[in-house]
Amino acid sequence: MTSPPSRRDVLKGTAALAVAATVGAATPTRRAHAQGGRGARIDAVLKQAVDAKDEPGVVAMAATDKGVLYEGAFGPRALDQAGAMTLDTVFRIASMTKAIATVAAMQLVEQGKLTLEGAVPNIDPTLGSPTVLEGFDAAGAPKVRPANGPITLRQLLTHTAGFSYDTWDADTGRYIKATGMPGRATGKVASLRQPLVFDPGARWLYGINIEWTGRIIEAVSGLTLEDYFREKIFGPLGMKDSGYVTSQEQRARQARLHTRQPDGSLAVQPLEPVPVKGEFWPAGGPLYSAARDYMVFLQMLLNGGSLNGARILKPETVALMNQNHTGNIQCGVLKTAMPASCTPSSSCLVHSRMRARPNGSDGLSGGSGKRSSRYSLMTFDSGTAMSPSIRVGTTARGLSLMYQSFWCSPARRLRWRLSHSRPFSASISRTFCAQLDMSL
Repeated sequence: MTSPPSRRDVLKGTAALAVAATVGAATPTRRAHAQGGRGARIDAVLKQAVDAKDEPGVVAMAATDKGVLYEGAFGPRALDQAGAMTLDTVFRIASMTKAIATVAAMQLVEQGKLTLEGAVPNIDPTLGSPTVLEGFDAAGAPKVRPANGPITLRQLLTHTAGFSYDTWDADTGRYIKATGMPGRATGKVASLRQPLVFDPGARWLYGINIEWTGRIIEAVSGLTLEDYFREKIFGPLGMKDSGYVTSQEQRARQARLHTRQPDGSLAVQPLEPVPVKGEFWPAGGPLYSAARDYMVFLQMLLNGGSLNGARILKPETVALMNQNHTGNIQCGVLKTAMPASCTPSSSCLVHSRMRARPNGSDGLSGGSGKRSSRYSLMTFDSGTAMSPSIRVGTTARGLSLMYQSFWCSPARRLRWRLSHSRPFSASISRTFCAQLDMSL
């Protein structure tokens, strides 16, 4: 008797079928369901993963700049409820918020209100007079020094400004405890006022850079972040299910978080309270959206900054965003600074074994100077809690200004955006990326 396919085999099959569904499609706007049975095979693979309880539920889409090639929804929104996953199921999209904030910042660059080079606006001493954490004295007090240069918007957008998350840097966590800083969940601006862990531009580290970018967007535009996103991005694109606060109707369509228990079973977590704004809305993580909504955003980028008559960015701005902006800086491998929060079923090693290589001009466009970003693959799931875990998207030759929510395959000269809501298994991400020749 043939043994049942492993979780890895199932997910590799999904990725392979998704590739088959997109490459060689005769009519780009035709959905994969009608393409010679390919859509049905993708359906079967995803359904099998849900039936095996590898994931509670999944929503998946694949598209080009011309239209949607595949879309499917499988499993329940919550294992203790009858409601099924649908294409308009609402998810907490976590760090996929960062890509939207980056687009907002680049709109202001287009308008001449911000620049990628030069010091960012001095809206707070943390940005205007940055300091670097050098360690702690014998009494445990932090030791800081002035940074050797200003922080630029380019550095914030590429996570090279020097900011960190305490998740990934133990000294940052120690600083927060030693100084009594409020946690980021409090929504207080003071929660962002931490020193850098290296001089601006010296290296790469995932941190609160986009949170500060959001504060700059608010200061320069005169709008709150929620109003800016709604007026400048969500509204023009018709993204009606995207925002910081969900309505009761949207909450009824929301996927629930599930945590993996020691015995391998899944436990449904309570629906979180309706979000309440603190002193600011963070640009780094807490948006809600639906697969169809976010795919509209991705297609706008694939289409050079416009979709359905709505111009969000100029084509040259999108091209600029796709270039390498970090040169030869290496990403390295991130390991959690909070091992106690890891569980046997979760991975606390971030799959960012990406090293930028010489000739960084190649960037996300594969070095040809031509748009090769034709395909977009996106999966949302209500999977198992992975604390902590993140997604880092890079190319074989550096980081772009949109890297927060996708991976690239320069070898195939196709850009695959693998965007998913947290929590989403790191093994799934690795499997998809390995199948698609992603350089992780």
